[in-house]
Amino acid sequence: MLTISDSLDESVSKITRRYSSLFTLPSHKKIVLLLCALCLVGGVLGTLPLFPSAYGFEIGLLFGIAIFVTTLLSNFLISLSFMRADPIFNLRRCSGLSLFSNFIWFSLIFLGGILSRLLADLNIWAKAFFLGFCVVLVLRLVVFLTVAFADWWKTLLSSFLQPTLCVIPILFINPTIPLIFLSISIPVVILTVFLFTFSLNRVGKKTLGASSLSLFRAFLANWTEDLNEPIERFFEQLGGERDIKVSLMAFKAQGKMKAVMVVPAFHPGPFKNVGSSLLPSMIQEALEKKFSCVVSVPHGLLGHEFDLASQAQNQKVLDAVVSTTDFSPFNFQSTPFIRVEKGRAKASCQIFGKCVFVTLTLAPETTEDLPQELGSTVYNEATKRGLSSAIVVNAHNSIEGSLNKDEAISSLEEAATTSLAKALSHQIMPLEVGAAKILPKEFSLKDGIGLGGITVMVTKVDDQKAVYVTIDGNNMVSGLRGKILSSLNEIGINEGEVLTTDTHAVTGITLTPRGYHPVGEAIGHEKLISYVRQATLNALKDLEPAEVAWQTTSIPRVKVIGRNQIEALCRLTEKTLQQAKKLAILLFPTLGIFLIVLAALV
Repeated sequence: MLTISDSLDESVSKITRRYSSLFTLPSHKKIVLLLCALCLVGGVLGTLPLFPSAYGFEIGLLFGIAIFVTTLLSNFLISLSFMRADPIFNLRRCSGLSLFSNFIWFSLIFLGGILSRLLADLNIWAKAFFLGFCVVLVLRLVVFLTVAFADWWKTLLSSFLQPTLCVIPILFINPTIPLIFLSISIPVVILTVFLFTFSLNRVGKKTLGASSLSLFRAFLANWTEDLNEPIERFFEQLGGERDIKVSLMAFKAQGKMKAVMVVPAFHPGPFKNVGSSLLPSMIQEALEKKFSCVVSVPHGLLGHEFDLASQAQNQKVLDAVVSTTDFSPFNFQSTPFIRVEKGRAKASCQIFGKCVFVTLTLAPETTEDLPQELGSTVYNEATKRGLSSAIVVNAHNSIEGSLNKDEAISSLEEAATTSLAKALSHQIMPLEVGAAKILPKEFSLKDGIGLGGITVMVTKVDDQKAVYVTIDGNNMVSGLRGKILSSLNEIGINEGEVLTTDTHAVTGITLTPRGYHPVGEAIGHEKLISYVRQATLNALKDLEPAEVAWQTTSIPRVKVIGRNQIEALCRLTEKTLQQAKKLAILLFPTLGIFLIVLAALV
């Protein structure tokens, strides 16, 4: 029996779902307005307990305006100088950090004002102010040192600039106590943050030989700015070389290419624009330009262990696929579309000439990545029975909870071999083919629809019309496949299958628990089905006698991320987050107690 491990898919799912714990900032204009309101209200509330009068209100308003202006100037200076070349810390994010920092600072100032009023001691207000300075400094140091790509001295200056400029006026009022407090607290704050970042980096160096925060920055650069180069540098360093196969089936009519079906032996992941996530639509676009025909790129039988490492590796595969021109000899005959069900497993089979084309699904139960051994089983059976080639597609067209994959794969294996035997028992007859493509403008990556849109290929053998619908997406909601096939049956389609490309271009761009929307989760089913119906009607109008040829191209020494490396990266992410939580609970409360005691003593 064939088996498959869930560990890799689970690991990648965990790291993808981390995107849902991230957050987005409002526009810079909104941040500035919020910052202005915070400073004005915070300034007034921070001084009114000391001077509950119109004079106190005026002083508080001036104090808030001074903090606001100082913060604005600091943010502009940081973004235009120290962080000018940093891919993450633009003016908006600098302002966002200042908004959070000032909120904490004003909260402590307000608390200090209340205590000063109750205890009739103005020094408490000053101590709360400088205690807030230290808390803000900790926050800014942690954020800049963990997130910014800039040199360490630039991150230090960026961390200190805004709170230091806000502190200077207060130092002139009462320099004695603050200077003593700051001369002790600042080195302790720096040491604490250093221990925090040093301990986090050790996790990465032990696991992968690279600092955890470097990897974290690379993920943030991709999430915030869609920069794939930093994270792909890690993948290139960690990846291993493998030979990649790509199977192509070409349909020609009246001397011109009509449709091409491409089934790659790589995985389109891991997420967003990183690695081979966009490669299915890239292959589709390149071959459409070359052949001026409809191109479909359904999912093969591989998992994340075959994610390509970088755009350079993508280009290597793309160049090899585009240079493929030898589709001879062409054959005019095919068997009908044959479907076999074994338990929950469904296999469809159609033999074109001497090549068998098989699609596998467990729909309406979850159909995720399947092992390449299934393809080897089908190929061996095909060659035993006199065929020359086998192309096996994972329909990847239903997601609904978990599944016992070992049991399911055994059923898929039986269904595939049975469908092959049944197809071979049918007479081979002349083939007609029609193809069409639709790009729904209202659907986007966030909706779960990739750049490849919807492609449809219809085959007619004898009186049977069968359809292959390929949607550029990462799986489908359970039940949608059945709805689509039922709708197509109403317009004369006898059989067919709905496939997805498993593109991960849609993965990691939505703040949802899964990290992406399967096809049909974020878009109306009726609207999607109407597009599929229209594409199928166009393909039916395009039906004409056609001939078919196939070819498998092998691309040597392509660097893939690899199972072990992906699992190590995912483990590192989890370990780093766990370590960060432990360190935060240990270090920062201890630092807080120390600073409070120090402030009380001085």
